[in-house]
Amino acid sequence: MTRTLGISLAVCLSVFGAQRVLAHGDVTPQPVDTTGLQPLGPEWLEKNPYRGNELAEKIGHSGFAQNCARCHGIEAESGGLAPDLRYLDKGEEGDAWFIGRIRHGFTQNGVTKMPAFEGILSQEAMWSIRTYLDSRYQGN
Repeated sequence: MTRTLGISLAVCLSVFGAQRVLAHGDVTPQPVDTTGLQPLGPEWLEKNPYRGNELAEKIGHSGFAQNCARCHGIEAESGGLAPDLRYLDKGEEGDAWFIGRIRHGFTQNGVTKMPAFEGILSQEAMWSIRTYLDSRYQGN
């Protein structure tokens, strides 16, 4: 019985451990084509300049699907690995948290939970993703 329990535990750890590793695995961020959006320049903005912009929402949807959905879920509906971004504060209330997290990433206890995207995605791409997330808002 002890041997069976040990084998079961090893199988569970390998299955769940593999999922956790693959979720944040060595993946290449995909470029986001922001053609048609107003360029924002080199200074980082604190508020989303594209709020309500339909083109930015469409671009953000694509950018999210290519770069964020593997952890935050398709259509931003998380399966529990990473925060469900449909509940991120909508509008200016959530902008500071969002831009800080996407630019600088998040590390907890020495483990990178989210990679930094500054220098990988443009400010235009990041704010378009934010515009898309506002459209998915499910909070109160």
